[in-house]
Amino acid sequence: MIDFHAPDVKPPKVNIVSPKKDYNQKEAKYLHNVKKQDEKEKFEKIKLNRNPSGYMTTEEYELLSVPQDRMKMEFDVPKTPTPADMYYVPKPSYKIVKYNNPPGSPELTIYPSLYKNFQQNSQGIVSPDFKRLVYPSIYYYPNSGSTACDVFVIMLDDAQTNKDKILTANTAHRLPEPILSTDKDNYNYYMFRTITPVDFSADGTKILLKEKVGNTRDGMWKTTPFVYDFETETLYDLKAIREAVTYYWRGLKDLNLGDKRWDIYPLGFSQENPDWIVVNAYAYTGEVPVNLGTWTINSLGETPRIISTGDADVNISMNGYKLVKDGVEPPMITKKEEKQLKHVEKAVAKQKKAEDKAEVKELTKSYKAKIKEINTEFKESQADYKLRQKIEGSTEGTDIVERYNEIKKQNAIKKQQQLEKQKAREQKRIERQKQKEQRALEKAKNKNNQETEEETPVEVPNNEPV
Repeated sequence: MIDFHAPDVKPPKVNIVSPKKDYNQKEAKYLHNVKKQDEKEKFEKIKLNRNPSGYMTTEEYELLSVPQDRMKMEFDVPKTPTPADMYYVPKPSYKIVKYNNPPGSPELTIYPSLYKNFQQNSQGIVSPDFKRLVYPSIYYYPNSGSTACDVFVIMLDDAQTNKDKILTANTAHRLPEPILSTDKDNYNYYMFRTITPVDFSADGTKILLKEKVGNTRDGMWKTTPFVYDFETETLYDLKAIREAVTYYWRGLKDLNLGDKRWDIYPLGFSQENPDWIVVNAYAYTGEVPVNLGTWTINSLGETPRIISTGDADVNISMNGYKLVKDGVEPPMITKKEEKQLKHVEKAVAKQKKAEDKAEVKELTKSYKAKIKEINTEFKESQADYKLRQKIEGSTEGTDIVERYNEIKKQNAIKKQQQLEKQKAREQKRIERQKQKEQRALEKAKNKNNQETEEETPVEVPNNEPV
């Protein structure tokens, strides 16, 4: 039985789902987002690297680890940092003095830091023409308590003053190979081998060096002089002078110096004959050393001769230079500099902050322009894709390409017309702005003329009252 009073049954709701985008559009959208994300990461990385944190990729590390030519590296003069909140910091001043003064006095000074750092670069000697600096480098071997030494050369910069040449000399600019080296054998305990530059020749082409060998528990053993010629890059051993001293005293006094403790003392180049080296010999007696004579030998290590068996009046040339401290700058000057430093630090910090802000602004502007370019390119590609899809769905046969080209041409014409209209509007705006500025200028000019006329006094005849 049918119930005619039953309520009406509503039909079920049907959700109409719009057709989904095709896979080409999805892929294009995905690639578009990837490209924008890459630009964002690049922008963030450049922004972060304004103050390097030390973190880098393997590729960046390998790029920075490429070997560089040390001779082309530039270094500033070392400066002691002076905080503005300190009242007084003494600043040393320097001067250039003769190195071998008095003759034969140069000796190496071993600092306690050698036994901690295992290496020490001693003070160098500068040639008379200020072209090169020669310095010894000492090495300490803690396993045997022994030392060794190399002598290196640094070519100085010709474009600086003599003092700045020495101050800016850096070990990174040294020539790779030493001109003289001691034996690096460290099996003998407490052996010390050092090389000390004595002096340059008058023309700066040769240098006299002395190698000292001994034992820290037993004392000095022997000193051997050497001469290095920079022009021929040749090292000459002057050991013949030791043999000459031994032979002379054996024949004169039947004294066997091989059984005695004796040594030589290189003084420098002779002033009368610049090609000869003067050496003094002496023997240890436990109290006052005994003079074994003053000797000479040429720079090639040949023809040793005795000048005198006692004290001899020999003129020794002093050709090399060194840098020494010459006191400190006056405190009043330093205090004034510190007061100025506070203002300079504030100005530098302000300028640095402004430059950093401008750099970030420029980076952000460039990033936004790049994103805008990517979005524009994506919109154009999507519009072109939709146009092709529309034409393919409504046109058949070979008319597809012709229809596509016709629509593209019409769109290009419309776009050009829009650009011309926009350009015309911009031109009109510029002209209105110029007219407005011109009117303002004329108004200000008229106002100035009116004020000038009011300030000009009026001449009144003497017979007429004002």
